[in-house]
Amino acid sequence: MSSDRVRLNADLAVLVETVEWSPGELASLLDITVATIRRYVVLDDACSVAATLWVAHTHVFEAFATTPYLSVTSAEKRCGKTRLFDVLSLLVARPWRAISPSEAVVFRKIQADRPTLLLDEVDAIFGPKANGNAEALRSLLNAGNRRGTTVPRCVGASFTLTDFNTFCPKALAGIGELPETVADRSVPIRLKRKSPGEQAERFRQREALEVTQPLAQSLASWAAHAAPSLAEARPAVPEVLNDRAEEAWEPLLAIADLAGEAWAERARLAAVSLSTGQAQEDESIGVRLLADIFCIFDTSNLERMPSAQLAEKLAKLEEAPWGDLRGRPLDSRGLARRLKRYEIHPKVIRVGTETARGYAREVFEDAWSRYLPSNASLSVTSATLAQPCAFAGDSATVTPDTLLRSENGVFPLNHADVTGVAHKQAEEEADRLRRDHADIAEGRT
Repeated sequence: MSSDRVRLNADLAVLVETVEWSPGELASLLDITVATIRRYVVLDDACSVAATLWVAHTHVFEAFATTPYLSVTSAEKRCGKTRLFDVLSLLVARPWRAISPSEAVVFRKIQADRPTLLLDEVDAIFGPKANGNAEALRSLLNAGNRRGTTVPRCVGASFTLTDFNTFCPKALAGIGELPETVADRSVPIRLKRKSPGEQAERFRQREALEVTQPLAQSLASWAAHAAPSLAEARPAVPEVLNDRAEEAWEPLLAIADLAGEAWAERARLAAVSLSTGQAQEDESIGVRLLADIFCIFDTSNLERMPSAQLAEKLAKLEEAPWGDLRGRPLDSRGLARRLKRYEIHPKVIRVGTETARGYAREVFEDAWSRYLPSNASLSVTSATLAQPCAFAGDSATVTPDTLLRSENGVFPLNHADVTGVAHKQAEEEADRLRRDHADIAEGRT
């Protein structure tokens, strides 16, 4: 047995006997959980921190009003989703691993056992060839992250009206993307295939149980001790997170806070890294249009712009969809149609000595403040409009001075780590734009 394994077993032996949990002891427990998960699955620090806090959360989820889902996705097969579920199933509270269950099976199982649902192969459930049961299951998942949400059904020969509880921790794994409404309620774990230089230990369940069984017992012991304080917790949440992400991360941040300052900062860096810059449900192609218009006005330093000129500038943005909308670039008429939903209309404006139908910057201010991240505090990645505009949450917004909201104080983020976060967000934003472009080209928008 290696020296690392001996030391790990010794640490676990101490934790199993723990009755009064100090921040240091909880930090050790979380550190061991991270090391155990990463022994078998190649994960970066943000993903391993999120998975670890979610595991701890499954043992104490009843203390919270909401439960975050864990979304485990990859672009291709053989990226480690099933292996991660193998490890999670040995660590979470009351694991129930299922593939393609019906809606009725899910809500009856939740009502009976309050399990941690590990739902694998969700791409088969929600994919283009899915049957009609997928919508019912999607509705259940959309509502099942909040305490008190029930599914009413008539049961038995007498058709007795029964409310089935749907509130429990859930992890979902699949290739590609989850339905947006489900992903919006999730903490994302994005897996890639191992590179030639990355190694993970072969998973053998009998040997894995030697470590995970006392680890799961320690988590259950800690949960019994921590539940009362967690029920009253109001953790600081990074301001760059949207409302859904705040709701998802709040229980995990509350757990991290109990483990001391190092874990508190580590968890918030993971939250910013994983849950900003995503394509959220309300970040539609229309929101993308508002963001690009903001960038154009911001870089041109103009207060008014003719419709034709604005449409032409939009069409020149690289990686934006406006240059090829079903084979044609966006024109003045199409621009007016898309802005109408936001109660923005072209009017006769004066530009120099000439007049034309167009837009004044001020008519966008209300929509920018309502629909764009961080109250339209946006930046441009380049001085020229040949580059796409960047959403708030990139490096111009996340700075060393970024602070976290809290009833009890503020916590600054670490600048070196946030710089890497911003780069990751920019990559994710580019992926989202490409998906939006594909949607328009195929007539789905």
